[in-house]
Amino acid sequence: MKKLTYLTFSLFSIITFSQKVSEERIKTVLSTLASDEMKGREIGTPENDLAANYIAKLFKENKLEYCTGNSYLVPFSYKGQTVYNVCGVKKGKTDKYLGFSGHFDHIGTSKNPKDSIYNGADDDASGIATLVGISDYFKNIKPEFSMVFMAFNGEEKGMLGSKAISKDPNLDKIYHNMTALFNFEMVATESAFGKNALFMTGDEFSDLDELFNQNAANGLKINADPYAEQQLFYRSDNVSFVKKKIIAHSFSTVDMTKATHYHNESDDIHIVDFNNMTQIINNFGKTLEKLSPKNFNPAYNDKVKID
Repeated sequence: MKKLTYLTFSLFSIITFSQKVSEERIKTVLSTLASDEMKGREIGTPENDLAANYIAKLFKENKLEYCTGNSYLVPFSYKGQTVYNVCGVKKGKTDKYLGFSGHFDHIGTSKNPKDSIYNGADDDASGIATLVGISDYFKNIKPEFSMVFMAFNGEEKGMLGSKAISKDPNLDKIYHNMTALFNFEMVATESAFGKNALFMTGDEFSDLDELFNQNAANGLKINADPYAEQQLFYRSDNVSFVKKKIIAHSFSTVDMTKATHYHNESDDIHIVDFNNMTQIINNFGKTLEKLSPKNFNPAYNDKVKID
C-alpha cells in the first residue's frame, strides 16, 4: 500500500511539474473575461474598461514591466473618449523581442430574450487567456528572447487598438527589435488537426511555423491554414504589424466549417476545451524556452502583401 501511495504521489508530481500553468488558472482568467458581468466587453463601455483593468492586474501579478509610461494601460481615442490597450514587457537575456497578443473586446449585447450577452469566450477571451498563460509560465523564468504582451482593444470595430498601438512611437524600440508576433485568435476549441495543435494564418508567407515546429515540445504542432481562401491572415490584428514588416501571424484552433458560436450568444464558456488550451499553453511555454535569436529568426517571402 505504501508503494502504491508513493507511486501515485510520484505520478502526480510529474504531472504537476509538467503542467506549469494550471487549468484552473486558465479557467479563472477566461471565465472572468467571458462572464455576464462583462456584458460582451464592447469598446467604449464601462465593462470594456473593466476588462482592460483586469488584464492590467494580471500583468502586474506576473511582474511585467510597463511598455510605455507609468501604466500597463496604453490609451487611444475612440469616438471622442479614451479607451485602452494593455501592454506589458518581460525582459529576457537579449534585446530581441517576441510578441504575444490577442484582443479583449467583443460585440456587447443583443435583444435576444433567451440570452442577450455575446460573452466572446472563444472570440477572444481565449486568446487573452493564452497570452496571460504564457506570461504566467515565464513569471520566474528569464527567457532568451525578451517578450511583449499586448491585449488589443477594438478589433471588432476594425482592428482599432492594434492599429493605434502599432503606430505608437514610444514602442518603436521594441518594434525595431521584434523577431515575430504570435497573435492568438479563437483558441478555445479542439482544432481540425486534433488536440495539442493550432493552425497559422498566412503560413505560405513565412517560415515561422517550420522554425517553431523544429523546436516544438511534447508533440505541439502549428499546422497550415486549412481556410486559406478566407484570407484570415489579413482579417485579424496581426495585419497591423505585417504593415510594419514585422513577422506577424494569427494562431487559432477554430474549425471555420463548424463554428456556429462565432459572433453568436452561444460563444460561452461551455464551448471551451480547457484541458486542450492548458496543454497548448504549457507546451508553447516549453517551446519558447528553447527558442533564441540563434535558432529562431523567421522571414517573409515575396508572396506576402505588406503594403
